[in-house]
Order: sequence, then C-alpha cells, then structure tokens
Amino acid sequence: MEYQDKVIKCIDCGTDFVFTAGEQLFFHDKKFTNEPKRCKNCKGKRMAVVGPSSHGPSQGSSRGHSYAKTETRTNCSQCGKETTVPFRPTQGRPVLCRECYQHGRQVASA
Repeated sequence: MEYQDKVIKCIDCGTDFVFTAGEQLFFHDKKFTNEPKRCKNCKGKRMAVVGPSSHGPSQGSSRGHSYAKTETRTNCSQCGKETTVPFRPTQGRPVLCRECYQHGRQVASA
C-alpha cells in the first residue's frame, strides 16, 4: 500500500500538522487504527499533564520523561472495602484490596 503525506487539524490548538507517509506506515505496521489527533506540541503538553494513559508505561522513564504513578480509588470486589490500586480498573474485571489479593495468592499457592 502506497502512503502519501496527509494534513490533519489538531483537536486542541486547531493548527494543521502533517501525518507523514512514514508515520502512516508505522501506524499500519503497529496495527493502530486511529490517526493522530494532536500536533506534536499539543501531544507533548497533554502527556505532561495526563500521562501516557494506556498507550505506554505508567511509571518509570521513557526518553527522558518521567511519569507519575497512577492511583485509582475503588472498592474491593470481594469484601467491599474502599481501597487504592496502582492502575485504572477495567470494566468487568474484579479489583481486590491488598488483603484479599494476598489471601488469594496464598490459597492459589497452597
């Protein structure tokens, strides 16, 4: 498939930016289905505020950037106690507090 540079309008600042043929090929190879929505400048600003979301590491550093650890308040699916977890829960999947998680690990290893 032959790709050609494409001009896209940034959803944040409204300026036009180029989605190059090489970037399109990269997106195709990685099986990314959505085109970029933000110019490089706005994407950098968003990453500094929001973090990498689910598209990259949630902590540590990457290319000199350090990201804050994600913490989400939720209730344990087993005992109902309010807890904090170091990730964003996925709908339909149980979230356990530390005590229930440790208990489940002990039962599984026995």
